[in-house]
Amino acid sequence: MQKFFARNFAGYAFLTPWLIGFFLLSIGPILASFYLGFTKYNVVRPPQWIGLDNYAYMLQFDQRFWKALQVTFTFVVVSVPLKLIFALGVAMALDKGIRAIGWYRALFYLPSILGGSIAVAILWRQLFNYDGVINSALSLIGIDGPYWLSDPKFSLWTLVVLAVWQFGSPMLIFLAGLRAIPQELYEAAEIDAASPSKKFFAITVPLLAPVIFFNLVLQMIEAFKSFSGAFIISGGTGAPLDSLLFFTVYLYNEAFSFLRMGYASALAWVLLLIIALFTAIAFWTSKYWVHYENERG
Repeated sequence: MQKFFARNFAGYAFLTPWLIGFFLLSIGPILASFYLGFTKYNVVRPPQWIGLDNYAYMLQFDQRFWKALQVTFTFVVVSVPLKLIFALGVAMALDKGIRAIGWYRALFYLPSILGGSIAVAILWRQLFNYDGVINSALSLIGIDGPYWLSDPKFSLWTLVVLAVWQFGSPMLIFLAGLRAIPQELYEAAEIDAASPSKKFFAITVPLLAPVIFFNLVLQMIEAFKSFSGAFIISGGTGAPLDSLLFFTVYLYNEAFSFLRMGYASALAWVLLLIIALFTAIAFWTSKYWVHYENERG
């Protein structure tokens, strides 16, 4: 044992700052929130153990909890496929060997860097205000634009558009996947006079399936965690009429607006379980449509 530590001392010495941060800033808060989820805790007074009451109230009486789930699920189900389709379309366009490809990659990746920031959420709110740029452009062709942000029928869709606009990261991953597909397959399909759609569904999609699956899981998790856009555009309340009450916004309000830390901790664990469940379902279904190179022999 002494020889082991003597031989690896330098490595553990360099790892020590990371290990301290990992246990104090990650594992510690995770364990603390798990405990607080079974307590009534408002920061001012010590936590009071109440067992499963937080979870029972959440499931039986909290209507805003179910509304937050509805809004979040709608956002995930709509925005993730749209973003992946858009990202794949742009990646296929950029895979044609056009000039200045590096500039186009940087240009299309830029929204992914800026899209999650507070500044872009504020900019998005200004664009979709009733007197903003979008309605001004619509007025030029005689269309009276709606109240995008204050009408519950439209507010969520503005955030879906914002999410799709952040397509740069999956687009780059799709582009790398497309470059890995052997061109001989497309040349053989050309000889057989295969149509573009036939080549897409018979060659591109099957060979790109591992990349599609990776992007799907990654973007699904990101969509469940979406916060800044909904928080800024709704003023931190989920307005109008809770149409932007994302689960993360509701969790934030319970924790930091109403100081119900115990209940917020329970909400956080429910969100973790939901993400874990959907990720597990994605992995389970992947065996039916994702095939890897080593499986093809």
